[in-house]
Amino acid sequence: MMTNRSELLDVVYRFYPRGVHKIQRIHVPPNEPVYEDTEEHRRLVEAANRGRAEYPTWKAMIRRLKDRYRLQNESVHLLAGGSAPAYSARIYRPKDLEPVPSLSSRASLSFHVSLLGLYYGIHSRGEPDEIPAAVAEEIEATYPGYQPIPPELGNEVVPDVDVDGVPMGEATIYVCLLSVVWTWVDP
Repeated sequence: MMTNRSELLDVVYRFYPRGVHKIQRIHVPPNEPVYEDTEEHRRLVEAANRGRAEYPTWKAMIRRLKDRYRLQNESVHLLAGGSAPAYSARIYRPKDLEPVPSLSSRASLSFHVSLLGLYYGIHSRGEPDEIPAAVAEEIEATYPGYQPIPPELGNEVVPDVDVDGVPMGEATIYVCLLSVVWTWVDP
C-alpha cells in the first residue's frame, strides 16, 4: 500500500492540534488553549506509553544493528517518561570518526520508527553505501507493515502545527511523525 499526503496529514492532526502553540500555561492568557490540555496531546502521551511498553522490540533491533555498525540509540529518553513521536537512532560512518569533522563533512545516518503510525524514515548524509538498505530491511523485518515516508511527502511543511523545537509553520511531516532530530542531519 502506498502512503499518500492525505493519510499522513490525518495522522499529524491526530497528534498535533491546528493552531495551538506548544507553550507553557503561564505564558498563555486565561481561557486560551494549551497543547497539554488537548486530546491530541493525550494521544501523543499514549503513543509514547506504548513505545515504552514495546521498547524491548526496539532495543533488540538496535542490538542487531549495533553488532554491524557504530550506533547511538537516541530513544532512551522515552524510558524516563519523555514523549516523542518515534524511536530514533544514529549510525556513525568512518568519516564521522576523523579528527574534528566539519558539519558539512559528517556522514552520519539517522533513522526513526514512528510510534504514531506504521511509518519509518532513514536520513543519510554519507556517500551511497549498503547501510540505508540494511537498516530498512531490519526495520521492515522487526516492524511488519511499516513503510518509509517518501521524501516528496515527508519534506512537506505542515503550516498550522507547533512541534517541540520547531516553530509554528516550519515543521515538516517528517518532524511531526518521526523526530525533530530529522532537522539535525541535512542530506
